[in-house]
Amino acid sequence: MTVGSGRLIAAAGFIVLGGLASSHCTSKASTPQSDLKAIVSIKELMENIIDPIADNVFDAVGTDATEKGVVDIKPTTDDEWAKVRIGAVTLAEGSNLLKMMRPVAPPGDKNNSGGPNAPELSPEAIQAKIDGDRALWNKHADELRDEALRVIDIVKAKNVDALFEAGSRLDRVCENCHLEYWYPGDKAAVLEDEQKRATPGQKKK
Repeated sequence: MTVGSGRLIAAAGFIVLGGLASSHCTSKASTPQSDLKAIVSIKELMENIIDPIADNVFDAVGTDATEKGVVDIKPTTDDEWAKVRIGAVTLAEGSNLLKMMRPVAPPGDKNNSGGPNAPELSPEAIQAKIDGDRALWNKHADELRDEALRVIDIVKAKNVDALFEAGSRLDRVCENCHLEYWYPGDKAAVLEDEQKRATPGQKKK
């Protein structure tokens, strides 16, 4: 065997080994993570992450009545816009956390679901609704994600008017989910109120 042919065989061996190693790494990388486990319930996720961080968006634009008059609230500095972006990014990623399998509430938590005409569903009832139509639950989570992504684009453009409108849409997305699972007893009244607001009042003769 010549020196040249030996080098070719060695090089071929390295290529084969490299291909096997690459295939093994790719196989590992493409394997879904099986060790992901929810730490808290949906209620705790909402109370500790989703709800507080949403205020970064909701509170970014508005008006405040003071002794000196009405003050417009809007982001003007890079830090203020960054705060809005933090809120939007966290909400977008938080929507994925909502889609993970997890209990509705911590053990022993019953919501405000006791007695006749209880204003809220029990965690068990909410869980039954989610399990009965997981696609609908995921749809609500995806709507939260989509609105959060729109806010991220608005932050890039630093469009205050668009941010105000986005806050209203985000609030509606949250309320729609709550009316579906948390306090569905209020759904009819809310829809009736929205219809009245959308219908122009008729003048009495």
